[in-house]
Amino acid sequence: MTEAKRNKKSVLWSKMNIPHCEDFKQWCRTRLPILEWALHYNLKENLLLDSLSGIMLGVQQVTQGLAFAILSSVHPVFGLYGSLFPAIIYAIFGMGRHVATGTFALTSLISANAVERLVPPSSQNLTTWSNTSMLGLSDFEMQRIGIATAVSFLGGMIQVAMYALQLGSATFLLTETVISAMTTGAATHVVTSQVKYFLGMKIPYIYGPLQFFYTYTYVFKNIKSVRLEVVILSLLSIVILVLVKELNEQFKKKIKVVLPVDLVLIIAASFVCYHTNMENTYGLEVVGHIPKGIPSPKTPSMSVLSAVITESFGVALVGYVASLALAQDSAKKFKYSVDDNQEFLAHGLSNVISSFFFCIPSAAAMGRTTGLYSTGAKTQVACLISSFLVLTVIYTIGPLLYWVPMCVLASIIVVGLKGMLIQFRDLKKYWNVDKIDWGIWVSTYVFTICFGANVGLLFGVVCTIAIVIGRFPRAKTLNINIMEEMEFKVKMEMNGEILQLIKIISINNPLIFLNAKKFHTDFMNIIQKETSSNQPLDDTNKCEQNTLLNGNCNEEASQSYPNEKCFLILDCSGLNFFDYSGVCVLVEVYKDCKSRSFDVSLAHCTASLAKAMKYHGNLDSEKSIFFKSVSAAINNIHSNKLRQNLSKFNDQSEV
Repeated sequence: MTEAKRNKKSVLWSKMNIPHCEDFKQWCRTRLPILEWALHYNLKENLLLDSLSGIMLGVQQVTQGLAFAILSSVHPVFGLYGSLFPAIIYAIFGMGRHVATGTFALTSLISANAVERLVPPSSQNLTTWSNTSMLGLSDFEMQRIGIATAVSFLGGMIQVAMYALQLGSATFLLTETVISAMTTGAATHVVTSQVKYFLGMKIPYIYGPLQFFYTYTYVFKNIKSVRLEVVILSLLSIVILVLVKELNEQFKKKIKVVLPVDLVLIIAASFVCYHTNMENTYGLEVVGHIPKGIPSPKTPSMSVLSAVITESFGVALVGYVASLALAQDSAKKFKYSVDDNQEFLAHGLSNVISSFFFCIPSAAAMGRTTGLYSTGAKTQVACLISSFLVLTVIYTIGPLLYWVPMCVLASIIVVGLKGMLIQFRDLKKYWNVDKIDWGIWVSTYVFTICFGANVGLLFGVVCTIAIVIGRFPRAKTLNINIMEEMEFKVKMEMNGEILQLIKIISINNPLIFLNAKKFHTDFMNIIQKETSSNQPLDDTNKCEQNTLLNGNCNEEASQSYPNEKCFLILDCSGLNFFDYSGVCVLVEVYKDCKSRSFDVSLAHCTASLAKAMKYHGNLDSEKSIFFKSVSAAINNIHSNKLRQNLSKFNDQSEV
């Protein structure tokens, strides 16, 4: 009896343990995305492309690391560390296969506010050069990197806390309009911060509200102190960078390896500066001493965390928003998924762990991610290879970067922000699609210029929510009786064969950024079931699929036959208003359906919706897809079907 009880307990214990083991494995696969793609990595197909992409990315990481460290008001060598450790950590925990994490202009600019505020340049005279420190740098430089690492540590902890609270689901509030305006405004701030290097002027660091305007006021008041030699070198660097990058982009299909113009420019400028002694002759500011090797890890200064809370929140939110937008764009292009909460964890750990290795705040940059697209990278192996290249630079040729002119690094920063600055062109798009989004873009940009990126982002989100709350009460739902009458008319007017090929879906709510993602998910679930099943739907299954966006989805007909083309009618009579995100998802749904051999028609479309879809999706060349009513769409399908049958009959007669 006792033995039976023991056997029973052992069976129960094994049953309890097996699910826990599976749950742990699933948790590891979810929280360590590297386990998903590394185990299935194809060396023959991917290694060559990833290696070439990694080398090109490594060049960008080195040049941008030096530049963004200076932008963060710390010694340039810390930018090299910031290009090494975050990329490795994100490759383990991140889901974006084409996201290149490292130093970032916006987070560097926010970090510089804390550095300049707590360790101003006036304190440099009170410190001495120290050869006894772990890097051989002055106490002034070590104090500054201490502030920057504190911002990185606390910003990363905030991101990890947001992951623990599962706040990734709240990212639907971050619309494309707000992100575009915020990043454009922040990029404008970055350009302003580099004016002193372009002009060779000594401009005191200005922080706080309206710093953008105070900086240019100071420049115009002291315009006589501009160094002409520095201006010429800056302009020449910008022209070379823009020209070569445009040529690389234009001929990227014909050439396998693009010219690393950033590295070539740095080498050439350093060579000229060294042999002409421009530092002493013309007063040209250079990078200076670069220590060799990586120091031992050190805990960030915890005593200053309370003083950098504002900048840490800015780094956490702005860095995450910009990085998530790139990850989602990458996932959309290459057909894989990205978990918003997992991205919080990946970027949070990248900042927290890297802060122990003297790294400034990190995030994904548009220029590096675009570079991975153009060079054909397949996985995060490219980022790991770039990290190895950065490590080689740190231990070998780092000290040779002494003569790099600061104005050349400033030129690299500004040209690297081209992708953000050209977002001004989006204003025309927003004006043609939705003028309220245009107003949100302009106002968010103005607030970012006046008060900073974090304030601009918060204003954009609050303004968007306020407008949505004001618009939603005016929304009208579709009358169910109308759809029942239409269902009756369809059954009376169409024969059974064509009826089986028609599917009617009604959109009963406004389509905006709040429900655009859910609309796309629900819609594609219905289409997936439609294409995967060859059996007709019974009444119960129809009722289960009759909800779309909390409304009614009237589906006429059972599933289409495998070899028959299915006709889909979207009844937009309940779509009272929309925004840019809504138009984007409608166009995306339309194109997805076409790729699945669905013939899509839209009924009860307003003139503004039809115009917006034609403009955004380039649908002018398409055949007529907009109809005044569902009946008109059905008649068009019926007439097309009759013409096809007649054509087939004539072909058979000729045979």
